[in-house]
Amino acid sequence: MRLSRFFLLTLTLLLLLSFSIASDPTSNDAQNDDSDDLEQLLALDEQEDREQGQEQEGGGGGGRLSEAEVLAKAQRIVLELNGDNTKRVIDGNEYVMVLGYAPWCVRSAELMPQFAEAANSLKELGSHLLMAKLDGERYPKVASMLDVKGFPTLLLFVNGTSQPYTGGFTAEEIVVWARKKTGVPVSRLNTIVEAEQFLKKYHMFVIGLFEKFEGPDYEEFEKAATSDNEIQFVEVSSIEVAKVLFPDVKANNLFLGVVKSEPERYTLYEGSFEMDKILQFLDYNKFPLITKLTEMNSVRVHSSPVKLQVFIFAKADDFKNLLEPLQDVARKFKSKIMFIYIDIADENQAKPFLTLFGLEDSDSTVVTAFDNKVNSKFLLESDPTTSKIEDFCSGLLQGTLSPYYKSQSIPNNENARVLTIVGKTFDDLVLKTPKNVLLEVYTPWCVNCETTSNQMEKLAKHFKGFDNLVFAKIDASVNEHAKLVVDVYPTLLFYKAGDKGNPIKFSTKMSSKDLAGSINKHLKGKDQVSKDEL
Repeated sequence: MRLSRFFLLTLTLLLLLSFSIASDPTSNDAQNDDSDDLEQLLALDEQEDREQGQEQEGGGGGGRLSEAEVLAKAQRIVLELNGDNTKRVIDGNEYVMVLGYAPWCVRSAELMPQFAEAANSLKELGSHLLMAKLDGERYPKVASMLDVKGFPTLLLFVNGTSQPYTGGFTAEEIVVWARKKTGVPVSRLNTIVEAEQFLKKYHMFVIGLFEKFEGPDYEEFEKAATSDNEIQFVEVSSIEVAKVLFPDVKANNLFLGVVKSEPERYTLYEGSFEMDKILQFLDYNKFPLITKLTEMNSVRVHSSPVKLQVFIFAKADDFKNLLEPLQDVARKFKSKIMFIYIDIADENQAKPFLTLFGLEDSDSTVVTAFDNKVNSKFLLESDPTTSKIEDFCSGLLQGTLSPYYKSQSIPNNENARVLTIVGKTFDDLVLKTPKNVLLEVYTPWCVNCETTSNQMEKLAKHFKGFDNLVFAKIDASVNEHAKLVVDVYPTLLFYKAGDKGNPIKFSTKMSSKDLAGSINKHLKGKDQVSKDEL
């Protein structure tokens, strides 16, 4: 029976804690040769493998390791660093990948089994990369020496010099990145059996078919494989082997395509064999039709060159029903619009985006979009049916959607000295009115806004009866408008009658009398009032 994800996460946390408690750094055991310890553990694993293989050949019933046993075995391959062995390990090995973690860190616990599984895979592939981990909380000086500034942190040391990790966070992605950085950018497959085994290990890869592994086209392919940090590249020279990986191969001697483990599984490259063009093709085609946004992949998603992005926020069960028809929609806009799903129950991921639309408390399906070329956002304001989502995407692509601006409900300003403006009333009450308008732009968390608000009330009372002058305020945290661009709060803007397109900025540090003087300066002479009356 497969262990639940919760149990594995708990087991990993216990393993992390056990490494922190296991030994005192001042004990004699800490002085042992860690390399010898590691070799003994690996020898033990190999002995277990042989015994298990004999059991399976003899028909024994307990041959398959449980998921917990696999995790524990993989953990043993990862060397634990401490205050005594770190420098020796880093300086004594050509390649060392270090995971800096903390026992209390949930993200460390999530990454640890992936890191251990990667270590196991790299060992099976014959990699010379040593995988190690450091409890940065237990050994803060060592963590500082290695430049571990947060948890978890991955670093690769090449001959003692560190470089930051820039790959993904699944075991497969760690393996791909590590092999590329340690001199194996491309895997070569010669037989159908090798191809079948390869398919079992990799969920995404680039396949190149060449008559000979030489020449300008092949060199550009190799350069692309070396430059890319995320995707496994594989090369073949046999059309039969190529068809195991990419069944629709039609070329006999030159072909390139990308394979993913999703409905849109095969994508053919039809451009010329130039490194930059191959890499651009991968940038636009490496994500699935719909990408689930997580903490682990957020950087990769946000750095995508596909600038038009549609976000679907939904409960997990609701999204299951929406997934298949939504994939059909995404297929129509492939490489032009990126589709991203966020579990609306995941506050850490969903809330920052939904807040941009004033929908942070929503618990039903929401569909939004962003055009990151011009920093515009859009909201599907009708029911999120498949046809409505497709129309929404067409409008996004064609540039016919109206940008969305947050707005509170229209308030009742009856008898108010200072009018409350919202996004929906900004045009009518500020830009289109023939009157002069002094507008305070504030936010609830602004420390100095209360003082300015009090000044506005005092000024409104002072100028009471002046029909050509309006005092107003707008909460910029929940209201937006295309013509209101403010990033400092509070801000005072004077919209002069007849010239609303060029508001005059008043200093919020002025006294009430000085503000009254500034207002008078911009009013017609007959409408001026003495500031000494304040």
